[in-house]
Amino acid sequence: MEAWEVPAESCSYSEEIKKSRFITLLAHTDGVEAARAFVQQIKQEHPTARHHCWAWVAGAPDDSQKLGFSDDGEPSGTAGKPMLAQLMGNNIGEITAVVVRYYGGIQLGTGGLVKAYGGGVQQALRLLTRKIKVPMLNFLLVCDYAQLGDIERMIARFDGLLLNSEFLQNITLTLALPHAQVADFSKNLSDFSRGLLQLVPLK
Repeated sequence: MEAWEVPAESCSYSEEIKKSRFITLLAHTDGVEAARAFVQQIKQEHPTARHHCWAWVAGAPDDSQKLGFSDDGEPSGTAGKPMLAQLMGNNIGEITAVVVRYYGGIQLGTGGLVKAYGGGVQQALRLLTRKIKVPMLNFLLVCDYAQLGDIERMIARFDGLLLNSEFLQNITLTLALPHAQVADFSKNLSDFSRGLLQLVPLK
């Protein structure tokens, strides 16, 4: 994907359903480790809650390798799955939802649980402020001093960022380019340098 929405900041939504209190918390989590850390943080903040159900889309919205969910003791399919369905339906990435339940003594049934957990995430998503994330790729580029000004202008023209410059016999630049601009930048660089300059991808 060329760009996607991510949370601009954390938010929460709380409601009471048949004496059970449900608190939905959403946060920006870039990667599975960050998502796990957020779930652990909420468990520590709410140690006496009966359930801490969660779902995450820890990468881009279309990255199926970074999806996860848990019912945390609720009947299978009644919590994590409907929470994940809400996140995926909103086409948002790098987000984790945790719903904390303080049990009130009245059972909700499977349909009621699905509605409570999925609905909590749906309501929290309405409160969420979002921002656009443009994925960047990092490269090294070695050039000579006479080429630097043109290359800096080229980086700016393709919405890139100059991260570092090392001035020795030649200049070694570390730069970041939007995923969607790499091919066009490379072509312009090749035309400009008559094929002598090349981007070296950084892992």
